[in-house]
Amino acid sequence: MDIEHLQYPIGKFEMPETVSEAQLKEAITILEIFPEKLKELMRTYDQNKLDSPYRPGGWTVRQVVHHIADSHHHSYNRFKWAITEDNPLIKAYDEKRWAETEDCRTSPIAWSLTHIEVVHQKLVQFLRTLSATDWDRTYRHPESKKTFTLKQSALLYAWHSMHHYSHIANTTKE
Repeated sequence: MDIEHLQYPIGKFEMPETVSEAQLKEAITILEIFPEKLKELMRTYDQNKLDSPYRPGGWTVRQVVHHIADSHHHSYNRFKWAITEDNPLIKAYDEKRWAETEDCRTSPIAWSLTHIEVVHQKLVQFLRTLSATDWDRTYRHPESKKTFTLKQSALLYAWHSMHHYSHIANTTKE
């Protein structure tokens, strides 16, 4: 398997020109079922491999799980800022440096699995309360200089869920 496929097992995220109702519904469903699917995968996972990288030069499986918790916690905040502020400039974070912190390298994954479950429950419940005009609200990212609608963000984080799920699932096939 080439390094590109190992890094992007489901392909790179491609933002559609417009987000359909069906795409949005699918994204919310993915966000809803992802925590349980990830917990199921981790139950079958060889615990000795937690500290092995999912690809050469990549994070360990443990770091990936902790990264998901950190990233999706940030996503929840971004959704809430976009609803409560007008096109806010969000706070970016250095995900690579976060993944290298001691807690991400050594803490039990159960903590982050629980965190992911709770954040996703809150996020999905929140997303289901949004009106049609709410979905078009935006935030700005300071690094990419791009503006994202909440529709686009829902698709992005659904992709992000499956992207990292695939990283972990692919390590069980070795």
